[in-house]
Amino acid sequence: MIISQQTTFSAEETEAFAERFARSLKGGEVLLLKGELGAGKTRFVKGLARGLGVDDAVTSPTFALHNSYSGRLTLNHFDFYRLDSSDEAAVLGLDELFYESNSVAAIEWSERVSDLLPLNCITVELKKTGDDSRLITVSK
Repeated sequence: MIISQQTTFSAEETEAFAERFARSLKGGEVLLLKGELGAGKTRFVKGLARGLGVDDAVTSPTFALHNSYSGRLTLNHFDFYRLDSSDEAAVLGLDELFYESNSVAAIEWSERVSDLLPLNCITVELKKTGDDSRLITVSK
């Protein structure tokens, strides 16, 4: 079921869409960020962070696997691109952060840990429709 859909025409518009969306989050949500490399997943997370009241600079956790930011809710940002299996995330205990009621989990490359995910995730798909434009679809 589609919750929201919008075409954005710049990275700033993508961030602004995510910022508005973040204001509706209550805690406990797990967002699965889908899209090819360069689709704007990390830009979306930057907007989420702003909407959650995070003041820190948001960066991609590609090499760290996980970054955490404090705001109105804790934002746990994951990038599992480099994982070979979900066992690696489980051994590190990262999957426990998917179930925190006072946080929002934003997961890039979630298909690499699909067996660890909660049932009621929200999918955020970012599709390139031009050099700077993106079709963003939020669904349950």
